[in-house]
Amino acid sequence: MRNMRMPMARRRAIAVAAAVLLAGSVAACGNSDTGSDGAGDDGKLVLGFSQVGAESGWRTANTVSIQEAAGEAGIELKFDDAQQKQENQIRAIRNYIQQKVDVIAFSPVVESGWDTVLKEAKDAGIPVILTDRAVDSADKSLYKTFLGSDFVKEGRLSGEWLVEEKKAATGDVNIVELQGTTGSAPANDRKKGFGEAIAADPKLKIIASQSGDFTRAGGKQVMEQFLRAHPKIDVLFAHNDDMGLGALEAITAAGKVPGQDITIITIDAVKDGMQALADGKFNFIAECSPLLGPQLMDLAKKVHAGEEVPPRIETEETTFTQEQAKEALPNRKY
Repeated sequence: MRNMRMPMARRRAIAVAAAVLLAGSVAACGNSDTGSDGAGDDGKLVLGFSQVGAESGWRTANTVSIQEAAGEAGIELKFDDAQQKQENQIRAIRNYIQQKVDVIAFSPVVESGWDTVLKEAKDAGIPVILTDRAVDSADKSLYKTFLGSDFVKEGRLSGEWLVEEKKAATGDVNIVELQGTTGSAPANDRKKGFGEAIAADPKLKIIASQSGDFTRAGGKQVMEQFLRAHPKIDVLFAHNDDMGLGALEAITAAGKVPGQDITIITIDAVKDGMQALADGKFNFIAECSPLLGPQLMDLAKKVHAGEEVPPRIETEETTFTQEQAKEALPNRKY
């Protein structure tokens, strides 16, 4: 606006300044580090990314992967921490639209309620990439691709291992389930996959299921409730390692031996979870890799260039038993 010579220049400059101030206040609500407004002055591709939060070791590793990969790829990253609130992510995305970034990526807090803001991005001509978590929009044109794990598969692999592990058991096998954030894709899908797998053996019964919000504190608190309400618990299925690690504290405090008195299955395979598995406190982990940064940067460049990309890109993952965890730990990156 500095070179504007039209008669209304001053009035328009004031209006623009007010808009910039508004954008700054909106960004602050989401605890964002957005840098300067607009596209990169040095010609770099600008990626606006809204992260769910920092609720777990997995999420922290995911954030570091994205930040490091952006630097290595020469991409200017505008990063926002939504603190596990959908309204913060929507504000961040609208802020990125106002800043006219080149590409928007985000890991949705929950599956529903995104159509309006995604349409705003589409109307602004800004391509959107979903990472780690999907949305349930019927209009697939609102985003270019989804990069992440198959959460249903993770749940199914966990359930299939349990079916095999408990095939010789006599009588009912009582299972408690620590769910992830209510309404989130991983919580919905992991529950679905696990339930479908254990249906193969009618003696495997889920007697309690509640959200621990993917946090250690939540896992400990809910597990304490489970232990008070149910004197006989044979299996814990936790939707992530952090809730499982919190549950370990509750199980130990109740005078039970984790991994022996209660079989523990978790998902993620972060280092602390893998250590618990190697130590015999966990019994099985289905991996969910957080190292999505390099793939995300590659996709950002492609969609910005107008290249066609697959609508679904799945990350490569595996599972771990106690012995496999011992072998993998020395070279674990997260």
